[in-house]
Amino acid sequence: MSASNADRAAAEAAFHRLRGSHPEPLALRLASSLAAPATPAELRAMAAVLLRKLLSPTASSDSSAAAPPPLWPLLSPDGQAALKAHLLAALQSDPPKPIAKKVCDAISELATLLLPENTWAELLPFLFRAASTPEAPNPQESALLIFARLADYIAESLLDHLMTIHNLLASALAHPTSPDVRIAALSAAVNLVQCLPTNADRDKMQDLLPAMMRALTDCLNSSQEASAQEALELLVELAGAEPRFLRRQIADVAGAMLQIAEAAQLEDGTRHLAVEFVITLAEARERAPGMMRRLPQFVGRLFQVLMQMLLDVEDDPAWHTAETEDEDAGEGNNYGVAQECLDRLAIAIGGNAVVPIASELLPQYLSAPEWQKHHAALITLAQIAEGCAKVMLKNLEQVVSMILNGFQHPHPRVRWAAINAIGQLSTDLGPDLQVQYHQKVLPALANAMDDFQNPRVQAHAASAILNFSENCTPEILTPYLDGIVSKLLVLLQNGKQMVQEGALTALASVADSSQDHFKKYYDAVMPYLKAILMNATDKSNRMLRAKSMECISLVGMAVGKDKFRDDAKQVMEVLMALQGTPMETDDPITSYMLQAWARLCKCLGQDFLPYMHVVMPPLLQSAQLKPDVTITSAESDDEIESDDDSIETITLGDKRIGIRTSVLEEKATACNMLCCYADELKEGFFPWIDQVAPTLVPLLKFYFHEEVRRAAVAAMPELLRSAKLAVEKGQAPGRDESYVKQLSDFIIPALVEALHKEPETEMCSSMLDSLNECMQLSGCLLDENQVRAISDEIKNVIIASATRKRDRSERTKAEDFDADEGELLKEENEQEEEVFDQVGECLGTLIKTFKASFLPFFDELSVYVTPMLGKDKTAEERRIAICIFDDIAEQCRESALKYYDTYVPFLLEASNDDNSDVRQAAVYGLGVCAEFGGLTFRPLVGEALSKLNNVIRHPEAQHADNIMAYDNAVSALGKICQFHRDGIDAAQHGLVACL
Repeated sequence: MSASNADRAAAEAAFHRLRGSHPEPLALRLASSLAAPATPAELRAMAAVLLRKLLSPTASSDSSAAAPPPLWPLLSPDGQAALKAHLLAALQSDPPKPIAKKVCDAISELATLLLPENTWAELLPFLFRAASTPEAPNPQESALLIFARLADYIAESLLDHLMTIHNLLASALAHPTSPDVRIAALSAAVNLVQCLPTNADRDKMQDLLPAMMRALTDCLNSSQEASAQEALELLVELAGAEPRFLRRQIADVAGAMLQIAEAAQLEDGTRHLAVEFVITLAEARERAPGMMRRLPQFVGRLFQVLMQMLLDVEDDPAWHTAETEDEDAGEGNNYGVAQECLDRLAIAIGGNAVVPIASELLPQYLSAPEWQKHHAALITLAQIAEGCAKVMLKNLEQVVSMILNGFQHPHPRVRWAAINAIGQLSTDLGPDLQVQYHQKVLPALANAMDDFQNPRVQAHAASAILNFSENCTPEILTPYLDGIVSKLLVLLQNGKQMVQEGALTALASVADSSQDHFKKYYDAVMPYLKAILMNATDKSNRMLRAKSMECISLVGMAVGKDKFRDDAKQVMEVLMALQGTPMETDDPITSYMLQAWARLCKCLGQDFLPYMHVVMPPLLQSAQLKPDVTITSAESDDEIESDDDSIETITLGDKRIGIRTSVLEEKATACNMLCCYADELKEGFFPWIDQVAPTLVPLLKFYFHEEVRRAAVAAMPELLRSAKLAVEKGQAPGRDESYVKQLSDFIIPALVEALHKEPETEMCSSMLDSLNECMQLSGCLLDENQVRAISDEIKNVIIASATRKRDRSERTKAEDFDADEGELLKEENEQEEEVFDQVGECLGTLIKTFKASFLPFFDELSVYVTPMLGKDKTAEERRIAICIFDDIAEQCRESALKYYDTYVPFLLEASNDDNSDVRQAAVYGLGVCAEFGGLTFRPLVGEALSKLNNVIRHPEAQHADNIMAYDNAVSALGKICQFHRDGIDAAQHGLVACL
């Protein structure tokens, strides 16, 4: 505990030596000091902390240090018994609260080790006694806190005593004098409800809810807001984990929370937690779908609270001077919370519920005299756009009119908010907004760029041009380019750095969107861009220089190699010089330069190869960055500290994890760029494969950052393609097909293993797509074991997808399930169809590659594929299952005849399906069976002709949607005539002739 670093380091070293040489005396001395009143309080507290860490080696905050072996097994039976006794005695001695809480931590840590093994028989009786003794509030609070921590471990063992624990908690929640006991009881109740195994068990605790809410209101009524905030945090946790527990009393509970949110006299933190509770309930779609939409009056009240919170903004001079990036200048605590919660509420509840409420409130705000209300209304429109997009598109004229009126407001912050809304809606309501209102929006943004009195407005207008042009076709943008580009060039020469940065970003986006049409402006624009790149060398200009790189590279891609070539050489010389300069870890130039090099490669193609030796070493270094992760116990007092905003903290189970996001973003950018180089340079990338493959393959399971995983997945087929082309074209000295086999053996099993562990449905689709490409490239280089592993994983994917769909169908049975929830469910199930589509592609590749020798594997899979043909399945599932059989019949020919009895009846039925894609696949299959089915197919000729007749004579047979089915039916008819002429009877001759 010394203030001297040297003394403290020496003491810690001595402590760790004792841990290794004398674990038992060390643990017992620490434990015995906990209950020694003569020992100073700060020493007793430190003893409890050290003891907890001894009992939990994973509590170390240093993720790089090797964890020492667990201490508990090193103790003798007598030592173990003594340690348990010391801990309970320490709690019984009623120590001061700070010490008591640390003793609770140590007991909980040990109990998590012992309770699963039933080796601490004294603990639960001790806790029950202490928790049932209101006249000793401190031990009662401690016992309840331990109950809360251990709920996960003791819930099952308490099932036979639920009423006892129920009565104990009811009594403690109503403690007459101690708010701390009430909060500890609330914590125990919340944790126990989450850990009980069934709804029936949770229902037995249902009538505790009023007392749980009273524990909160009692704290508020006695002005104990710190305790009230503790209670609110616990109730928020309950709302997220077990929202249905609240359902029967939801009106009372939500009403009480909204009263707290509306109470302006309370602390901001208290009101924010009440808002968080209601938002969390709204977001609990999987466990309580549609529940909050049944309470529109509460949603309306919450929306009103959030809009009022947006008024917490002042006219700060720092905002107007625009000397810094700080767009938050003048915003109070409530403002940021309201922004985030409006966004979350709209996404959770949906446009049908939110837009009617917004339509009532927004006109009131927009007709008020205060600029803050106009500002709030426009910010609200921007925040709800993502969640309400479908409904807002139906009222797009009214929405755009509201926003464009804001452009005329005398207050610059209102104009800024209007521009902000246009930028956000360009993303969320695009491309409809761009197509329908470009003639109003683009001139308004161009005028805003002339507002030289308000540089922050100018900069934001330029940024909105970026948002607008990203969802814009060259045809829409081209008529406005003269005006936009000339204004952006004026802004580039403006003294304010923020404005210059906005102009660079807008120019880059406009060039990217207009492509070839930008050639007209190249000669005017490029000199300015190069001047910034070469002259903006001060530390204060780092972002300006970084954005000039981005702009130059995007302009180069837009105009093409021939126009850009001469300037490209100059630019790359500057980048090469920069590449050799040491940079600070937070320098934005690092990330922007990685991306600029990759765009220059895309523009120059094979001409870029001479620069690869400069680009690759730092790129590999960035891709190999280790995640900067700090792990502590969620219950510990060790805070994860950060002197910047780049550390994100999450709690997983009993661990608190801090991750430096800036490192992950640089890593993700680098991985994406590696994929780009492999894709663009093809065989030219070969010299780097041996360094890149070992870097990217392990990142298929990099769960800290989805974008890193996505880039690694996308790169796998590109690396294989590069190797294969280099070998085939003789550009891989000393390498032959065995090298491709070796690389395939490294990549494909890793992809299969990563697919097995992948938690995200969308990423599963990407992995299957990548796996399919890799299999196509590897072909017969795949061995039997690999085919077996792939087939087994395809089976796992189908089972996992079916399980997710079954779980979703359970949600449709919820009491509050509604049409909005049905729409969201449909979108989630469409992701599953994408997974199954990729499964079909993978099976198709395996069938085409290995033909009849794949059939033993298919036989194992068919039990999962055949049910997809059922009428209860979606059209897409039926189509994919039919396509799989079409491939089997076409590639395996006579070996596939054994499947005809099972599959051909489905083909015949599906030939007249309502869905044109299903019909098209089915009639294609009939043609294949007619060609290769021989005598097995002949008895079915009559029925097949009847089905083909229906397809060909369909009233809309040659409509665009049906033409593929029509063509396939005509082809199938031809094959029946060719291969089964003898099987067509007299009656059928007439039908064929008519057709």
